[in-house]
Amino acid sequence: MGNVIILNFKTYEESTGDKGLKLAKICEEVAEETGAEIIVAAQLSDIYRISQVVKIPVYAQHIDNIKYGSSTGHVLAEAAKAAGATGSLINHSELRLKLADIEANVEKLLGLSMTSVVCTNNVNTTKAAAALKPDYVAIEPPELIGSGISVSKAQPDIISGSVEAAKKVNPQIRVLCGAGISTGEDVRKAVELGACGVLLASGVIKAKDPRAVLMDLVEGV
Repeated sequence: MGNVIILNFKTYEESTGDKGLKLAKICEEVAEETGAEIIVAAQLSDIYRISQVVKIPVYAQHIDNIKYGSSTGHVLAEAAKAAGATGSLINHSELRLKLADIEANVEKLLGLSMTSVVCTNNVNTTKAAAALKPDYVAIEPPELIGSGISVSKAQPDIISGSVEAAKKVNPQIRVLCGAGISTGEDVRKAVELGACGVLLASGVIKAKDPRAVLMDLVEGV
């Protein structure tokens, strides 16, 4: 597997509805032109429309630890898959979960042949998450998310330490770097520190020219 870029659409206006579809198409175009692996994590309401149009993977931003039944307003993993999602973020800093729910969600996604990306905020939580055997852990110090200050520059020890700790627990784990990533140089530094790619949002979504930023990011991968 090569290095990967996961773009979290969050709930920004620029990545909602038709604008989200347009952005996903840009991601697909860049992926096709460069050969880079680019994944988009769309809002639940947009997963179907996006997955029907683009060939790149579409992930859910969250799933709940529930089964079929009476759970109004929750996100059912099976529903996300039926809509076209091939994976999901878990435990993002904006929607933290209990450890038991994280473990259950990782197991649920595995059973559905979907990719799991568990978000963490420090070395210890990364180590704990790796033990649950998700496909990826994504290290994102909350204070740097959306700051424009890259964790790969501001707190490089968190990345290298997380990679080392995670690999000791689970040699197969792949570690992503998030928070403040906005340039190819940020990505390159993250990869040098042992990450297999990045998870980012505003650096691309809020950019005046998302395509140009993506092309620059791909250079770092």
